[in-house]
Amino acid sequence: MTEHSGGESPSARRARSRSGGGAHDAANPTPSDGPSVRVELPPAPPREAPDDELAVAIDEVSVDPGSIGSQAPVSTAVGLVASGGAYRGARRESTAAAGSAEPGGAAAGAAVDAGAGGIVSVALADVDSLAVASLEAPPPESADELTAERLIEETRATQPAPRGGLNRAVYEATLHLVNLGDSAKVREQDALNARIRRRFEGGARFVPVLTRKGGVGKTTVTTLLGMALADARDDRIVAIDANPDRGTLAERVDRQTRETVRDVVAKSTSIGGYTDFSRFVSRDETRLDILASDTDPTLSEAFDDVDYEIVAGLAARYYSIVLTDCGTGIVHSVMRATLQRADSVVIVSGGSVDEARLASETLTWLEANGFGALVRNAVVAINLATQGTHLVKVDEIEAHFQSRVREIVRIPYDPQLAAGSVVRWRQLRPVTRQAARELAALVVEGMPVERD
Repeated sequence: MTEHSGGESPSARRARSRSGGGAHDAANPTPSDGPSVRVELPPAPPREAPDDELAVAIDEVSVDPGSIGSQAPVSTAVGLVASGGAYRGARRESTAAAGSAEPGGAAAGAAVDAGAGGIVSVALADVDSLAVASLEAPPPESADELTAERLIEETRATQPAPRGGLNRAVYEATLHLVNLGDSAKVREQDALNARIRRRFEGGARFVPVLTRKGGVGKTTVTTLLGMALADARDDRIVAIDANPDRGTLAERVDRQTRETVRDVVAKSTSIGGYTDFSRFVSRDETRLDILASDTDPTLSEAFDDVDYEIVAGLAARYYSIVLTDCGTGIVHSVMRATLQRADSVVIVSGGSVDEARLASETLTWLEANGFGALVRNAVVAINLATQGTHLVKVDEIEAHFQSRVREIVRIPYDPQLAAGSVVRWRQLRPVTRQAARELAALVVEGMPVERD
């Protein structure tokens, strides 16, 4: 509805309204104004913030200015909590109401708490698909991670020449123009070496080699295992002959000293470094050190668990892996001290019925005496050089042990091992060396990488 005031034209009133005069006149009418109309509108509704603003809105927290100088510096902690869903608003929550939850059992939105000491904690909840682990920085890499394979990009100029086999022949025949790389067999050997060379942290690892029956090849297996480890690794490996009945481990290498475990015990206080300890051991071509047992049976009986602890403690200072040839039987005094230090065990079985049964009984004895974890982590070496192997089903023996231990390895017959004399690693049959290397890799894989 349109009304006219006085003699003022409509165009004049519109001009006055645009300049603000209309609003002033409506609030303060003058006597010259004519009749007017005043429209009463309802109050504007309060503004509702959209969800995206509520998600980041944080109420102010009052701070007493008088307490700033007397309290510790104020710190602010912001935590992101992954509980599914999306941002659903913001709310302020006091310490007393911190345990309250919205329907559905999960707190929603942002929570602000002012705790004692002026510490303000802000938690943003219900973040969809937020992985807490993704906020953690990856652990720092060690220097061992900087390998040539990782840092050097292989090109024709940097790719190494093939090692042996047909690929090497092609490389030479083409005047180094065609480089097919290493053969699959060479790459398999490299992978096996990498398994054997795995690094450890936290001291030496102990591996006893044992069984209940003598004559099944414990000393032979100890020798092969030690040589395979020493040949592939660049740290020190030692094999200790702890046989109380005059062991023959030192006779498997060219003996360079007449010192024995008994001499180590007697002179332990004078051993201050590896140079001192090395006078008591013999070393073979693979760099395996062997500490002999006493050759006098009457003295060997005196070698007990206390003596073994002295020898093992010294060996742990200077070697990464300590093998122990436990000798005949499992009930002598040295056995428990050996097993208490063990990180893994190797059980030796022959290829005959009674040898396999006694090896299985060794596992049962270990379980009955509190060493069940060692049984589950054990490796069984089946020595196929013993008598009667060709008459039994070795597959059945292996199937039996597969139900009880972690891994099984067959040690094939080798004329050099059958002679019972010095073992030359390079002169062993390739299949024998391969079996020993596989045994070494399996043993290393069963050892803990880190230990306090």
